[in-house]
Amino acid sequence: MTKTAARYLYLARHGEATADESALTDDGRRQAVLLGERLRKTPLTAIHHGPLARAEQTARLIGDRLDGVPLRMSPPAGDYIPYIPRREELPAESADAMLGFLARFPAEEREQGPGLAAEAVARFTGPVEGDQPRHELVVTHNFLIAWLVREALDAPKGRWMGINQANAALTVIRYAPGRAPAVLCFNDTGHLPEELRWTGFPPELHV
Repeated sequence: MTKTAARYLYLARHGEATADESALTDDGRRQAVLLGERLRKTPLTAIHHGPLARAEQTARLIGDRLDGVPLRMSPPAGDYIPYIPRREELPAESADAMLGFLARFPAEEREQGPGLAAEAVARFTGPVEGDQPRHELVVTHNFLIAWLVREALDAPKGRWMGINQANAALTVIRYAPGRAPAVLCFNDTGHLPEELRWTGFPPELHV
């Protein structure tokens, strides 16, 4: 019988991006560096990142603070809509607004998203083969983090909407053999000074 061990999945949203999302801002680069410093003592075996520039740049800045941890580009770690809920899955009072928000995204992104989300779950979640725990970082985007948190909590699929992650915030999920996934921390910005927290987060949710 194949042995399995715990996986510790570290999830980080990219640092703050420029208005056209083609690069990180100065603050976004600072956020990435500080997140890298926070993770220096973590036994990471890999840093996965999505294909977009803001995720790749964040991953590289984090990787510069670590010792030889390989960077791996992974399309399932990209920016896409993981699931479009049916109207009956949403609160009646806000269903139109939420579905209207999703409708603004390109059709290709809406169509390909569920398949990429399934691939992300298969690639990044669950216990790992062997007898040694594995620690991996995925530098990605708000939607995928929301989807993986929802998946870990076994919440209804439509509940990914409304789960928000600040730029360079850290979420950690443990997948231990024989146990339900455990969200160890969520949207943690303790490594950032006050002026760098909450960027990329809806203003009404700043606390």
